[in-house]
Amino acid sequence: MLAALPAHQVDVVVTSPPYNLGIRYRTYDDGQPRHEYLEWTDRWVAAVTRTLAAQGSLFLNVGAKPTDPWTALDVAQAVRPHLHLQNIIHWVKSIAIDQDAAGGRAGLTDDLAVGHYKPINSTRFLNDCHEFLFHFTPDGTTRLDRLALGVKYQDPSNVARWRGASGGRRCRGNTWFVPYETIQNREKDRPHPATFPPRLPEYCLKLHGLRPDLTVADPFLGLGSTLVACARLGVHGLGIELDEHYLKEAIARVRAAAETPAGKSRRRSAV
Repeated sequence: MLAALPAHQVDVVVTSPPYNLGIRYRTYDDGQPRHEYLEWTDRWVAAVTRTLAAQGSLFLNVGAKPTDPWTALDVAQAVRPHLHLQNIIHWVKSIAIDQDAAGGRAGLTDDLAVGHYKPINSTRFLNDCHEFLFHFTPDGTTRLDRLALGVKYQDPSNVARWRGASGGRRCRGNTWFVPYETIQNREKDRPHPATFPPRLPEYCLKLHGLRPDLTVADPFLGLGSTLVACARLGVHGLGIELDEHYLKEAIARVRAAAETPAGKSRRRSAV
């Protein structure tokens, strides 16, 4: 289906393909031999590369499992013949902050642990609290709107030391704490076994740079988080999903996002 898209017309691709970790999808075999999986990765990345604009971005979310930590890095290497790795972003899903490390301005009265993680019952491995978000571009020169995700300086007295910091904000950096929303029922609220929260593609789109004619694509749509972000931000998005059940869920979620105050009158996203 990517072959049907015009060449060099997509500005941003935000996607998360199957990780080949044996996850139980409804219609996809997630347990291919590693070489076949990486050959398949090479093919779809080549198709995405053809569609990307000269200053486009591919934000590729890939996870792994403790017994196979090379998965995400192998996928990144499979992209290397096609695109330039411009940034490595760490999607932090859960984090623990010691009270004394946070500093007095944080006002913590105790250590803080926030977010959701996958507990691992093992004496060998740590709980899995993060995933990779690789930012690939055609030649490594894509300009970003770094302050679109800017954060305030914690110590305003230091702002004058930094060139271009007069606005009191700095680049967020390459660690993004984006927790999942709390759900009551996994089958009802998050029926896809591997999805990301809409805030993650929202961050990606804002970082790349929003504009009215921005075109976004997700070739592994799942429950539609990328297009939910498009609906909220008022940009054009298209998605591809082979599972009819997930596709119906994605369409419903995008329509619901378009009806929110942020999404009304911005109904240009299409599945």
